[in-house]
Amino acid sequence: MTHPPLIPRHAPLRLRPSAFAPRPSFGLRPSAFGFLLAPLLALSAFASTPDALFHVGVAAYRAADYPQAAAAFRQSVTLQPASGALQALGNAEWQQHRTGNAILAWEQALWLDPFNEAARDNLRFARKTAQLEAPELAWYEVISTWLPVGWSGWIAGGSLWLAVGMVILPGILRQRKAAWHQAVAALALMVFLLSIPALFGVQSRARIGFVLEKETPLRLTPTLEAQAITRLAPGEPARLLRARGRYVLIRTGRTLGWVERDQFGLTCPTGASQGR
Repeated sequence: MTHPPLIPRHAPLRLRPSAFAPRPSFGLRPSAFGFLLAPLLALSAFASTPDALFHVGVAAYRAADYPQAAAAFRQSVTLQPASGALQALGNAEWQQHRTGNAILAWEQALWLDPFNEAARDNLRFARKTAQLEAPELAWYEVISTWLPVGWSGWIAGGSLWLAVGMVILPGILRQRKAAWHQAVAALALMVFLLSIPALFGVQSRARIGFVLEKETPLRLTPTLEAQAITRLAPGEPARLLRARGRYVLIRTGRTLGWVERDQFGLTCPTGASQGR
C-alpha cells in the first residue's frame, strides 16, 4: 500500500554503532572500571532518547521490519510526543494492516500539528480505502483545528492580559488614555472572545477516539457477558462519554455502547493511553 514518505522528527541525527566495554579483570581499580563502563552507559542513555528511537524506527522501516519500526516509533512518542514520529508510526502500523492504529496515530499527528499535510493525506487515503467516515465536528471544534492545540490557550491568555493592561496601565502610570490604547484594548478583547470557542473545541475534541481492533464488539453493558449490539470496524470514530472499570462508554455515528479500553484510543496523545 502506498503512502507519503516518512517526515523527520527533528533535525537529522547520526547514530554511532554500539560498542561494548571489555570485561575488567579482578586487578582493575574501581576508577578504571568506571572509566570503561562510562561509554556503555552513555550509549544506553543515548539509545533511549526520543530522537535515537525515532532513527531506530526509520532504519527498521527502511528494512521492511514494520513491527520493530512501530515499536521504536511508539517508544519515541511515549517519551516525547511529536507529529513527525506519530505520522511515521501510522505508516508502520498501516504496513501491518492495522488500520485502526494507523488512523489513530495520524489523527494524533494532526492534533499536535494541524499543518502536517503528510498525515492528512494518509488519513484521506486510508479512509477512502477502508470506506470509513471522518469524525463529525461541531463548528467550534472545526475552529480548534486551525491552529496547534496549545496556541488557543496562549492566545486567549495573552489577549486578555493585553486588553486589561491597555485599560488600567495608563491610570497606573498617570498617563492620559489615548485613542490607540482603546483601539488595542478593543482588538485584544475581540481576539480573546474569538479564542473562547476554540478552547471549548479543544476540550471537546479530546474525547474523540477511534476503534483499534477488527470486529470490536459494542456491548449493551460494561461486562464480558453482555450482548453485543453491533461490531465496529477498525478506525471508526466515536466519542468517549465515561469510563467504568475496564470498559468505556462511547457514542458512534450509529449507536451507543461499551467497548474495552484497549480497543479504543483517544485523539489527544496525552490521553491516548487511556484507550490502550
